[in-house]
Order: sequence, then structure tokens, then C-alpha cells
Amino acid sequence: MARNERAQWARLDIDGVALLADLAAGMFLVRPPQFDDDAPLRCFGAAAASSVPLATSGFSGRVAQGAGCNCSVLTLVPHANGTHTEAAGHLTATPLDAWRVIPQRLLAAVLLTVEPQLALDSADSTIPPPAADDRLVTRAALAQAWPAPLSPRLAPRAAIIRTRPNEPDKFASASAAAAAPFLSQQAADELVARGIAHLVLDVPSADRAEDGGELTAHRVFFGLPRGSTKLADAARPDCTITELAYADDAIADGWYLLSLQSPAIAGDAVPSRPVLYPLRVG
Repeated sequence: MARNERAQWARLDIDGVALLADLAAGMFLVRPPQFDDDAPLRCFGAAAASSVPLATSGFSGRVAQGAGCNCSVLTLVPHANGTHTEAAGHLTATPLDAWRVIPQRLLAAVLLTVEPQLALDSADSTIPPPAADDRLVTRAALAQAWPAPLSPRLAPRAAIIRTRPNEPDKFASASAAAAAPFLSQQAADELVARGIAHLVLDVPSADRAEDGGELTAHRVFFGLPRGSTKLADAARPDCTITELAYADDAIADGWYLLSLQSPAIAGDAVPSRPVLYPLRVG
């Protein structure tokens, strides 16, 4: 998974802890939008992402058709067609561009793998109450999978949650995306209590695909009261949630540095490319 076979360990200090990070071994956690795939990602009933040539008078937009260069018009829905990062503006009438909230710095992060639990078998819940066959990422699952501390003084600012089964195309069909696991209210509370400000998920949404617009886990994570559409009411407006990421099984659970990367495109969500770097106490 490393992008460069030659390690480049950099020394850094986070929370007063001396650390080493291999900045040559970045690992992508991304499901990119597919423009020419037989089974493109298209959650929430959205259309597939598309790419067509920019055709103008005397210009075809394709080298294969005689143009001097390729030039494409891309159409996509960030929330539905691939890995994306969103901010509190996803839930508010007040605009907030997600790319402006994404931190420029590297973040101490933990990667953990959880087994979603049937709501019928769990004491966790959400608003509205989940169906018996809904699969929840629960508070207990997070606590059980949470990696041991690297140092008593080092607190993670980001968490990447990988769900089982772990398959890159597990949400390729609309029915699979609609039935995807999601966070219980108690799991969202736990992440906030642990100081997680930037959450990366491999599921289409932190909440149930159809929940009557409640988006309970989102609201808990952004500190936005139920029913409020005012950005000023959000207690955690500097936080982000990244959804539809993908962490290969070759990447072990544990501690990393996380870089959240995105283009500067206005909107409540933006396509993104989370990157993990190996981390150890130096």
C-alpha cells in the first residue's frame, strides 16, 4: 500500500510527544468517482458520475477525435458518487464550504475495525428508532476495537472506522447502500467524548439512509441541536465527517497520521482523498 518503498521517517511533536512518521508511505483511503464503470457508485438514488467531452465550435474535446488536447465536463454528486468530506453546513441553512473546514495539518489518528451489530441485539439506538434488522456501529464495538495508546499524553484528533465485511465494492448496488451500517447515537456520543474532531467512515452515511431527515449521528458529532438549521447553533463547527472511504485490509488497525485532502470546491461536501502515514513513538 505504500506509495514509495524507501522510508522517509520525519520527526515531529504532537501534544508534547516525540513521534516519527513515514511520509513516503502514504496509503489512500479512497473510493474515487467512476466515470466509465459498469457498476458506478450511486448512493441515495443519485445518478452515476459522468464525463463527456467539452464540445464547442471546431473543438471536439478529445485527442482521439482530432482535438489538440482532452477536455472533459464532469458531473457528479459528492455525497453519492465516491469518498467525500462534509462539514456542519451539510445540515444548516447557513452555507459552510467543507473544504474551508478541512485541516491543513496532519492529524494524529486511530484506525479501528468494527463488526456492526443488529439493532435487535443492541441496547444502542438512534432517532428515529432503528429497524430490528438495521446494523449499528455501537458504543461497545468502538470501545472494544479502540487501539491501545501510543503515549498517555497523545490524544487522537481523527478516527477511521472500517466495517465488516470489508469489500471495496460492497455498496455498488443501490440496495446495498440503502442497507449499509450506520452509527448509533451512543457511538456518536462516544466519539465526541474521546475528542474526535475528524471522522472517516467507509459507509455511505453516518446515519440511516432514510431517517426522516433526523441525521442524529451527524447532529451529535457537529454539536447541532435536533431540528436546528442555524450554523451558529453548532457547538463543533470545525469538525468534519468523511464518508464512503475505503481502508484495505493490508492496513492494520492502530495509530497513524491522517491527511485529509480535497480540491477547493464550494459546497457542503467535497470529493476528498484521505491519506494515512505510518506513525510510531520516536
